[in-house]
Amino acid sequence: MRRLFAYLALCCCVLTAWSWERKGVSLSGSIQSDMLVPRHDSGTGAEKTGSFLNNTYADLLMQSKYIDAGARLEFLEYPLPGFEKDFEGWGVPHFWVKGKLGKVELTAGTFYEQFGSGFILRTYEERSLGIDNSLLGGRVVVKPVNGVTLKALTGVQRRYWDWNKSLISGTDAELSLGELLPSWQQKDIGITLGGSWVNRFEKNDEKIYLTPLYRLRFPKFVNAWDVRMGFNKGAWNVLAEYAQKGSDPSFANNYIYRKGSAVMLSGSYSQKGLSVLLQAKRSENMSFKSTCETAKAIGISSAINHLPAFTQDQTYALAAIYPYATQLADGEWAYQAEVGYNFKKKTLLGGRYGMNVKANLSYVRAIDRQLYNTEDLVAQTNGYSSKFFKWGDETFYRSFDLTLTRKLSKAFKLSLMYVNQQYNQTVVEGHGGTVHTNIYIADAKYQFSPKVTLRGELQYLTTKQDQGDWAYGLLELSLAPHWMFTVSDMWNCGESNLHYYQGLVTYNVGQHRIQGGYGRTRAGYNCSGGVCRYVPASTGFTLSYNYNF
Repeated sequence: MRRLFAYLALCCCVLTAWSWERKGVSLSGSIQSDMLVPRHDSGTGAEKTGSFLNNTYADLLMQSKYIDAGARLEFLEYPLPGFEKDFEGWGVPHFWVKGKLGKVELTAGTFYEQFGSGFILRTYEERSLGIDNSLLGGRVVVKPVNGVTLKALTGVQRRYWDWNKSLISGTDAELSLGELLPSWQQKDIGITLGGSWVNRFEKNDEKIYLTPLYRLRFPKFVNAWDVRMGFNKGAWNVLAEYAQKGSDPSFANNYIYRKGSAVMLSGSYSQKGLSVLLQAKRSENMSFKSTCETAKAIGISSAINHLPAFTQDQTYALAAIYPYATQLADGEWAYQAEVGYNFKKKTLLGGRYGMNVKANLSYVRAIDRQLYNTEDLVAQTNGYSSKFFKWGDETFYRSFDLTLTRKLSKAFKLSLMYVNQQYNQTVVEGHGGTVHTNIYIADAKYQFSPKVTLRGELQYLTTKQDQGDWAYGLLELSLAPHWMFTVSDMWNCGESNLHYYQGLVTYNVGQHRIQGGYGRTRAGYNCSGGVCRYVPASTGFTLSYNYNF
């Protein structure tokens, strides 16, 4: 009945929008469908889990002067590999109406929100990871004067096709002094102050015993708060943020009552030809879920908050084999430094067309954790002690990237990249020890004519651990504005000697995009922003369709 009601509401929304189109109402939306005809592949371990698999999403947005409304239909009755059985089904899990009256906005239904950097609240959708942790309830946003934004919300969080029973409530206030003081705007000075509070209310009667005589008591209320300050002047930007979470025993932190915290300092400088980024973050015990029920809090589902990874987002195939996932429960010290420089045209290093050089260094280390060695049960439930500035014994992740991009002629552009990684596979994946890699990448593009472009990639990864060396090659022919042909092969020339080949054809016409092909996909982790999800191997025919209107 719930799905039927939501489906009828979506249909009514469509019909109403069309009937009001001439009265200042606009209608927009999108359709995305990713399909797979799987086949059994003994070489890669891919299983044929069905005859036809697909993930389909249809979004609809109606906008007017005073009222906006939206809905999303999802069809995952036979989901793609990597999506648990919990995803199986279909319905309209996302539906909302927003009223706009002067300086006040009121939203009812499902919605996404982020306070600050997301340390205590970030709800969002990432389809490639199977994440949609929207809230179902209400939100009010008030902007009494320019530069002041106040928010309040309450609701229950989505978990697959259901909502967790706990109630999530929060408030956020942000003050932009640059908008309040015109004289600061003239001097290009901006200061932003913000503060947030989030509460989870849940009654959990789950019976977990610390000893035969002592039963764990879950707190009904868990509070978290966050303060932040941003400063910018000209080419300089600085952001400082601190968050703290109250006692929240769960499966993720081994049922301890220790409070959680996160602190971040980020600074950047950018002017024509030069950019510099420096970041540092310390976090501990910051796994914050919308439920403390063990069965629902395992993995990435039910997450309320998000901590950025402070590592380079790798887009090349071999550089992305060992992605890092933020260690929310155990905690970490994370650092990132990046420098980019453009050598000017017609100089010794810049050559005729100029050259860009970018270097990135990421380093993630365990925090200091000293377990309590005592018979005192209260001390044991606090878990451990930790000195703020002291590192732990383990390195979780380290990478150094160097990229050179240069245009050698009007038609030919070349990028060269070197990546050195140290990846603690035991910490991130639960097995394997530490993996050291060296990765070499060449990316070349040649434009034969305004409509014909050929791009190629050659990559090689060397390592003595895990599965050994990898090689990768890709050719991509673009015939604008409609066609693109892509062939690629990822070869494990170390341990398995397997080839993961793919052939794709893409056709674009108007607002439609269709892509079809055949190939193999290796088992591994798919990551975005420090959140990772394991995806099993698959082999078969693929078809993707995207439409925006």
